[in-house]
Amino acid sequence: MHSIAHFFEVMKQSKVAFIGTGVTNHDIIRLFRKKGIAVTLLDRKSPEQLGAVYQEYQELGVTFCLGDGYLDRLTEYDVVFRSPGMYYHNEKLQAARKAGVVITSEMEVFFALCPCKIFGVTGSDGKTTTTTLISEFLAHAGYRVHKGGNIGRALLPIIEDIREEDVAVVELSSFQLLSMRQSPDVAVITNIAPNHLDVHGTMEEYITAKTNLITHQDAFSRTVLNLDNETTWNLRGMVRGTLSAFSRKGHPERGTFLREDGMLCYTENGTETSVVAMQDIRIPGMHNVENYLAAIAAVWGTVSPEVIVDVAKNFGGVEHRIEFVRECGGVKWYNDSIATSPTRVLAGLNSFSQKLIVIMGGYDKKIPFEPMADTVCQKVKLVLLMGLTADKIEAAIRGSKLYQDGAPEFVHVGSMEEAVAEAKKRAKPGDIVTLSPACASFDLYPNFEARGVHYKNLVKELN
Repeated sequence: MHSIAHFFEVMKQSKVAFIGTGVTNHDIIRLFRKKGIAVTLLDRKSPEQLGAVYQEYQELGVTFCLGDGYLDRLTEYDVVFRSPGMYYHNEKLQAARKAGVVITSEMEVFFALCPCKIFGVTGSDGKTTTTTLISEFLAHAGYRVHKGGNIGRALLPIIEDIREEDVAVVELSSFQLLSMRQSPDVAVITNIAPNHLDVHGTMEEYITAKTNLITHQDAFSRTVLNLDNETTWNLRGMVRGTLSAFSRKGHPERGTFLREDGMLCYTENGTETSVVAMQDIRIPGMHNVENYLAAIAAVWGTVSPEVIVDVAKNFGGVEHRIEFVRECGGVKWYNDSIATSPTRVLAGLNSFSQKLIVIMGGYDKKIPFEPMADTVCQKVKLVLLMGLTADKIEAAIRGSKLYQDGAPEFVHVGSMEEAVAEAKKRAKPGDIVTLSPACASFDLYPNFEARGVHYKNLVKELN
């Protein structure tokens, strides 16, 4: 692809379709119509279910292919943009690709056209906070930063506003990476643990998707890998450019580590630089120390230690990630709706030094809950269970060798309203209540943000 202008010219001469109306596609569809590009929306939903979006797209001159057969006529199009949630290996998509249809995504095109340096972050846990920290560091250092991908917004719609001297910081999910054939200038893999196996089917495919972040890097690139996570560290043989590690437990040759005295340090060629003290980091939890180590390794040499210290002392965290909601009657309420997997729950529970009241349960992603069971027995006194996975989670915790009758206690509830009311009734002054579901939200909510917002609104209404 030559240039941004050339890309839009090619699209004008093509029949273009978008699968789904998620956040990602919405702004691109608007932009394409403004540019005079013919667009068709393919979606399982009916006009009634699409509601205001259907109305808006009709006015924009979008054509529609809706209902259960929405993927049946893919070969009628030249270019099809899949949303991140649409699985790349879907049979109908693969058949269309073999028939010569260009199957692409917003991120693939963005990477091909982006004129500035790209920092890309992936991982099973910690990627949003790490992406946000990198953005904060660079913005505080005076760069014009475009943050997007799996976090915030689509970046392709603003491609014409991005200058060569800017930086893009992009969070990438395994679904986005599965089809990527370009890698960022600086790539960070926070860790790799079982996740989304309901879609990927095998751990191998999930790992392969994650490795696409570094597969296509060149010798001028930088790669940041987690020394403490075996699956991630095993990828170091693939690295083409400069390899930086981050570690909470060890001491890498090049990269960041946590010194015994609680100082986060950077080391290279035998020279060690103290960067920021652990107690100066405003957001709680050892997993956030790891996120800082990863982010510092990514921006080292671009951002000064003073900027890093300033961000550490002032940055209050990302919404829905162990986010403090309020204190009511001596009880502190936290929202950790992002904790959609057992490993995320562990990070949240380990951020606190006392026994918690935890709201858990949701949609079944087919990942085992046993890995968190021992920690739940140690760190939780009451588990409020809701959603499709309630019984499964209870069975996993009861199966722990550390489980004792009544410790933790279990209460099943039918809704978030009931969960919050029950938690308020049972919590005493000094207690901490946290929403830490261990599951996706799709049984009751469109996404974890909607779940977190509903929970926070209920907590804010307590008196």
